[in-house]
Amino acid sequence: MREPLVIVDYGVGNLRSAQKAFEHLGQAALVTSDPERIAGAPAVVLPGQGAFGTCMENLTAAGLVEPVLAAARSGRPFLGICVGMQLLFDGSEESPGVRGLGVFPGKVVRFPRRADLKVPHMGWNRLRIRRRVPALADVADGDFVYFVHSFHPEPRDPDVVATTTDYGGEFVSSVGRDNVYAGVFHPEKSQQVGLKLLGGFVKMLG
Repeated sequence: MREPLVIVDYGVGNLRSAQKAFEHLGQAALVTSDPERIAGAPAVVLPGQGAFGTCMENLTAAGLVEPVLAAARSGRPFLGICVGMQLLFDGSEESPGVRGLGVFPGKVVRFPRRADLKVPHMGWNRLRIRRRVPALADVADGDFVYFVHSFHPEPRDPDVVATTTDYGGEFVSSVGRDNVYAGVFHPEKSQQVGLKLLGGFVKMLG
């Protein structure tokens, strides 16, 4: 079994489900809030659940903003999941005035308020592959993954868009650049397709 990748624990989300998914693939995964472990890990996963502002507050209080940013900039494989993906942008309409990590320029916005559109967007929906980054190597265009979210990113750079999804219109469902891949859906809850995606991420370890 390879050296454990690290799942960042900053007091939000169900971290065990992500850990179990990696272990199912034969990849050891350590849940930790230790900055030294994050700095030394071969790959880092930033999960997230709940409100953007609360997640940033928890990350800051745990002293993990700089370690997480360093990991994203290190060249080592880095995966953002759900709100963990949203935190990689500059900010969110959900929490005005709260600065995100700024790994990807752009903002996170709410789905439109329309009578015919239920928010949160919850359940299975298709990925449309716009750019096949390494994590998507084994995922087919049109595969279904599991979503639970009310907000989605609007990247300033269209070249980082990896997948889009249709829900009341097309929105960006995942982004990728260099070593970083991040999706607003939950691969750890997306059954076989999710395992293919996590497997593609694990292959980035070489």
